[in-house]
Amino acid sequence: VYRGSVKDFPGFDASQDAEALYNAMKGFGSDKEAILDLITSRSNKQRVEICQAYKSLYGKDLIADLKYELTGKFERLIVSLMRPPAYSDAKEIKDAIAGIGTDEKCLIEILASRTNQEIHNLAAAYKDAYERDLETDIVGDTSGHFKKMLVVLLQGTREDDDVVSEDLVEQDAKDLLEAGELKWGTDEAQFIYILGRRSKQHLRLVFDEYLKISGKPIERSIRGELSGDFEKLMLAVVKCIRSTAEYFAERLYKAMKGLGTRDNTLIRIMVSRSEIDMLDIREVFRTKYEKSLYNMIKEDTSGEYKKALLKLCGGDDDAAGEFFPEAAQVAYRMWELSAVAKVELRGTVQPVGGFNDDGDAQVLRKAMKGLGTDEGAIIEVVTQRSNAQRQQILKAYKAHYGRDLMADLKSELSGSLAKLILGLMLTPAQYDAKQLRKAVEGAGTDESVLIEIMATRNNREIAAINEAYQEAYHKRLEDDLSSDTSGHLKRILVSLALGNRDEGPENLTQAHEDAKKLADVSSNDSSDSLETRFLSILCTRSYPHLRRVFQEFIKMTNHDVEHAIRKRMSGDVRDAFLAIVRSVKNKPAFFADKLYKSMKGAGTDERTLTRIMISRSEIDLLNIRGEFVDLFDKSLHHMIEKDTSGDYRKALLALCGGED
Repeated sequence: VYRGSVKDFPGFDASQDAEALYNAMKGFGSDKEAILDLITSRSNKQRVEICQAYKSLYGKDLIADLKYELTGKFERLIVSLMRPPAYSDAKEIKDAIAGIGTDEKCLIEILASRTNQEIHNLAAAYKDAYERDLETDIVGDTSGHFKKMLVVLLQGTREDDDVVSEDLVEQDAKDLLEAGELKWGTDEAQFIYILGRRSKQHLRLVFDEYLKISGKPIERSIRGELSGDFEKLMLAVVKCIRSTAEYFAERLYKAMKGLGTRDNTLIRIMVSRSEIDMLDIREVFRTKYEKSLYNMIKEDTSGEYKKALLKLCGGDDDAAGEFFPEAAQVAYRMWELSAVAKVELRGTVQPVGGFNDDGDAQVLRKAMKGLGTDEGAIIEVVTQRSNAQRQQILKAYKAHYGRDLMADLKSELSGSLAKLILGLMLTPAQYDAKQLRKAVEGAGTDESVLIEIMATRNNREIAAINEAYQEAYHKRLEDDLSSDTSGHLKRILVSLALGNRDEGPENLTQAHEDAKKLADVSSNDSSDSLETRFLSILCTRSYPHLRRVFQEFIKMTNHDVEHAIRKRMSGDVRDAFLAIVRSVKNKPAFFADKLYKSMKGAGTDERTLTRIMISRSEIDLLNIRGEFVDLFDKSLHHMIEKDTSGDYRKALLALCGGED
């Protein structure tokens, strides 16, 4: 099936087109609109024929004339379209290594994403156009493992997709694990050999196996084990193996997001993929970034340049009811991986060995006695003990001094640091209860806090929170949630507050029924609204079961359940259901996203930052750190360091543990 956006023009006549272009460039100024319309609506093969016809008719070189008539990005785009794909690639690589400095990103993109045949054509075109050897030029311009991997890719000898053997899959996964994670230092040659030679189909299975045996995606190991351009190249290779369309969707997004546009990247991808997989790229883009590629180009570019890019893009996927088979497959695989990954949850705070509660109590008393407070000493003790140990310190402090440690800390510390340290001294259930109480007290209600806590805690945690709430405030949590929220959100929260989610394994027949209930938009039976159906399933079924339900949902609708929730609900109800779905999919990633949002942009949402760092420190903060790097390409440690200051920062970094 052809998945490009540019097709052969029916009733094509090369001489007629050549004449039309000649007339558009004749005389003073040129008719850019006419040039753009004609060139973007012909296929590459047809454009090459137009070049030949132009030379026959006028004895002139069409590309040279276009360069003379046009300027800037628009010229670069149009001229790129006139070259055969292999010559376009050759020119990009020549530009990337000519002159001072090398454009490694361009080398990486082209060599990581092209098929064997495309690589062979590229090498031939390079020799033909520049009378030089491609490999020699690249070797002369790069070094180290980066160079070695590029040379392997340049051979264009990746095995064909039908080459897959079960035993070899397990062996390769083991070899990669032993070459990196299990070794002091890294055996780069193994990575180069396996990732450079094996077929795509085979490697996808290797990556699945790797996740099973190591508990982490191969990308995370590559980030930890390799560095520099070599790391970037290997990540690009892995992405292209998983899904070339997704790789390009991400490159396009990054080329346009934020300030300024990376036009060379944008042009290179739009031109090179327009006759290969632009439709797939558009689908993945729409799913991944919740806006269409078309719209993003429209917002980000202008003039004729914009018009030409939009023609290459082909269509706007923000139109309702678009079907996304490719994107649905990506989403389905996500759920499958979420179901098989044996992820061991790990916090960053461990009980300290040789613990002495009375000794710690004395250190804390000394830090607070007399004039001034030794914040450093307090941070050191509190962040480096487990919660159970902190509870013992509270008792020892009272036994030794007849004083209340919490009251002393409260009077000695202030601001964000005080909130953090006092929060760490409460038991997890007391802390959650307090956050919930704060969210419902006073004038407004902070629904986002209610949702975050209630949607992510398990039955055992919810039971403990109910008890702590009753004890501290002499009211039932359920009653406070009821009187403070309304409508569907209230019903969701009350259901979650019962803490009786099923804990059994999946039930396939039931999962199919559940998915049908969620997918059935058409039933106009108002007695059982959409929200009610979602509530009765999302708030009561076990996590393993819900994973299966969400897979079935994709099979039925071709959409991920998140997409359906976003489309059909709004406000807090939407956020509550999304939080549940994301917890089921990957809870550490849900928290990583919230942490990132609390710090990005201007100002820091210290309440959210404090709350998550405290409540996840002994559960899964290490996993959250891993997801954080995967999602945002920077470490949580680094972001906290840049975004906070003073003793508050010191305490947060102590909780965060290492740099990733």
